[in-house]
Amino acid sequence: MSFNTHIKPIPQLDTAKKQQVEQMFDDISGKYDFLNRLLSFRIDIAWRNKLLKSIDFTGLNKVLDIATGTGDVAITIAKKHNIQVTGADLSEGMLAIGRQKIAAAQLTDRIKMVKADAEHLPFETNTYDAATVAFGVRNFENLAAGLTDIYRVLKPGAAFRVLEFSKPKSKLVQKIYGLYFTKILPWIGKKVSGSTSAYTYLPISVDAFPEGSEFCKFLADAGFKEISFKPLTFGISTLYQCKK
Repeated sequence: MSFNTHIKPIPQLDTAKKQQVEQMFDDISGKYDFLNRLLSFRIDIAWRNKLLKSIDFTGLNKVLDIATGTGDVAITIAKKHNIQVTGADLSEGMLAIGRQKIAAAQLTDRIKMVKADAEHLPFETNTYDAATVAFGVRNFENLAAGLTDIYRVLKPGAAFRVLEFSKPKSKLVQKIYGLYFTKILPWIGKKVSGSTSAYTYLPISVDAFPEGSEFCKFLADAGFKEISFKPLTFGISTLYQCKK
C-alpha cells in the first residue's frame, strides 16, 4: 500500500497548550491506570497486547516506548523478553508512577524511564531495534516533527507500531461511542481524577487526530515503509504498523 504525501495541515498545539497537556497528565497520574481500566472496560489491555504481538522481538536488544505514561507497554515487553526498554514521556508525574511499578516488578535492570519530548528525543541516531507509541501520538505538538525524530533514532529495518484512538464508522456505534466519549467518560474522569480538563481534552484530541490513511501519509512523509493499519473493536482504536 502506498500513500500520497500531499496532505492537508492539521491543528497543532502551541507551546502553551503543550505545557497544559504536560500539567494535565501530571495532575491525573495517580489515578491514570485505574481510570484506563475502568473507562475502557479493560479493553485497553487487549489493544496493547495486539500491538506487542505484531512485533517479532527475536534478536532485538533495545526498544523505545514513546509517550510511555506509567510504563504499561514497557513493563509488558520487559516481562516477556530479555530486552532493554527505554520509556520516554513528557510528564514527570506519569514517569514517577511508572518507576514505582517497575521497581515492584523487579525490572529496574531492564527498563529506564526518561523525561523527553517526542519531537526532540535525547537519543543517538540509529539506536533502537523497535519503537512503540500507545495512545500518545495524538498529543504530539508537531506530529510530523515527532514522527521524523522517531524515524531518526530507529535502526534501519526497525519496526514502528502506533496504537491510537479513532472514530468508529458504524452509525450505531458512532451514536453509542459519541454519548459515552463526550458525556459519560468526561463526567466519570472528572469525579475520579479531580481534573476538570483531562477527560474533556480526550475526545477533542481524538476528533482532531488524522486517523487511518491520513495518518499513514504522515508516516510515509517521515520516511517509513511497509505501512498498514487495522481498526480494532469497531474502529474505536487503530493499530498502525510500519518499519524504517
